[in-house]
Amino acid sequence: MTARRPRAGRDFVMRHGETVYNLAGRMQGDHPHTPLTRAGFAQADAMGAALRALLGPRPKLTMWSSTAGRALQTLAVIAEHLDLDWHAARTDTRLVEIGMGTWSGRYYRDLIPEVGEFVDRRQGLYTRPPEGGEWYDAIATRVSAWLDDTDDDPGDRLVLMHGMSSRVLRGVMTGQNVLPGFDAPVAPALPQGSIALIEHGRETVVHRGSGAHETPT
Repeated sequence: MTARRPRAGRDFVMRHGETVYNLAGRMQGDHPHTPLTRAGFAQADAMGAALRALLGPRPKLTMWSSTAGRALQTLAVIAEHLDLDWHAARTDTRLVEIGMGTWSGRYYRDLIPEVGEFVDRRQGLYTRPPEGGEWYDAIATRVSAWLDDTDDDPGDRLVLMHGMSSRVLRGVMTGQNVLPGFDAPVAPALPQGSIALIEHGRETVVHRGSGAHETPT
C-alpha cells in the first residue's frame, strides 16, 4: 500500500491514558465511556507536558478526538497544558475503538475459558471478531473516510484515539502494507499515553507513554 497524499500540516496521533477497564482486565472496545485511572491522568499529564515543550503555549492547531469519554478526558488534560480551549475540539465516531460486539464489557479471564485464545501475542491484535464485532478492514474504511473528509484541515492537528484504531489510522497514513491475516495496514503498537507524529507520510514517536503495551484497548 502506498502512503496517502500528505496533508499540509503535521498530525500528532495519540493513544488515551489507562482506564478502569484496562486496570480490571475488561474488554473495552467501543464502549462510550470508561473513566481514566490515576495512572491514566498521569499519562495524559505527561503527554501534555511533552507537547507543550514541543509546540509551546497556544499553538495553532486543530484538535480532533474519538467520541469516547476516555479520549475526551485525555484531551482535556492535554488542552490545559497547551492553554487551548477543550470545547473547540471536534469529535467523530469514525475515530472510536474497534467494536467488540458481544464481548464488550466482559472480563478477559472469563472469555478465554469460553472461546479459547483470541489474541495474536506477537502482533498484539485480536485474531477473530466476536458476534456483532468489527474487523480491521472495517476500521481502515472508516478512518480512511475521516481522512478524506478532513484533508483540508489547516496546519497541525492533534488526533486523540485508541490502541487498535490508531494503529490502523497510522498504518493508512504511512502506507503500511496490508498485514496478512488481518486485512488492513496496521502500524506497530505503542503504549498507552504515546504520541506519534506523522509528517509527509513518515512517522516519528515523539513521546512514548508509560502505559501498558497490552492488547486491551
